[in-house]
Amino acid sequence: MNLSIGVDIGGTNSCVGVVRPDGVVSERTQFRTNEYDNGTAYANRLAVAVREVMQLATANTNEPVTWLGLGVGAPNGNYLSGCIEEPPNLRFKGTTPLVELLNERLELPRIALTNDANAAAIGEKIFGAAKEYRDFIMITLGTGLGSGIFVNNQLVYGHDGFAGELGHISVIPDGRYCGFGRRGSLENYCSATGIRRTYFEMIAQRGGSTSLDDKPLGAITAKDIADAADAGDEIAKATMDFTGRLLGEALASTALVTSPAAFFLFGGPVQAGEILLEPTRRSFEKHLIPPFKNKIKIIESALPMGDAAIIGAAALITPENKKTSPNLLSDVL
Repeated sequence: MNLSIGVDIGGTNSCVGVVRPDGVVSERTQFRTNEYDNGTAYANRLAVAVREVMQLATANTNEPVTWLGLGVGAPNGNYLSGCIEEPPNLRFKGTTPLVELLNERLELPRIALTNDANAAAIGEKIFGAAKEYRDFIMITLGTGLGSGIFVNNQLVYGHDGFAGELGHISVIPDGRYCGFGRRGSLENYCSATGIRRTYFEMIAQRGGSTSLDDKPLGAITAKDIADAADAGDEIAKATMDFTGRLLGEALASTALVTSPAAFFLFGGPVQAGEILLEPTRRSFEKHLIPPFKNKIKIIESALPMGDAAIIGAAALITPENKKTSPNLLSDVL
């Protein structure tokens, strides 16, 4: 049986799982990312976790196992360099040559690294709903907002490996500050974090009571807001409508650049369903120029929420990914 390993490096936890040929995650483990402020020490701990799930997988199958390799999705993970470069939400800063460090510690035929949104795009292409799409854009909505862009059946990396930072485009001049000191970026408004901030701002501006008044402010999540909107809470509904309008307009502007056949949306806020998707689609069509109207779909991701990041990372080293990788990398794929 051909098996691959996927790693999702988050700011708090790192999750490691074995991925079967059908995209199902079997054995898994996790450990705390935020206990490590040194990239080499982190690589040591990650290698231990990888060996752990490999041993479990080998013990739990009656078939001979062939390991295809290890894929890693990480904040600011650069596929071209194999390095995590200046990650915004990891304790180990600077540049960590993670692929090189892992190659020194693990005997695997291939180890690859990319950012988490690119990993999700590859996962959607190979295991999700984008199998038949050559041109699409994956949007990941979580604590931040990321994107992975496919053009002509190839993931776009750009000249330095960092293409696809849709979350950092400015949508409101002089708007909210982000961690990089920029103002008005899309993820400051349309991520789960941004939804919360919009909700609190609307309460301050409008006043009055809401259905979430009995909940401590710090405990209110984007899901709570979406659920309240679905139940008819006016401020929560206004929050989701505002979020959808901004997201739709940003997607319309992005569509003008690559002319995708579809946008795939993934992440916690997307689970809100039509309370977010309807204003997004409405705003999207409104802001498209005529040649683009009624041609581009906005689709919910088919990747399972709990395992999507692991599946996407593992997809980096599946045989199918050879068909979706840039030609300049064909010698190492």
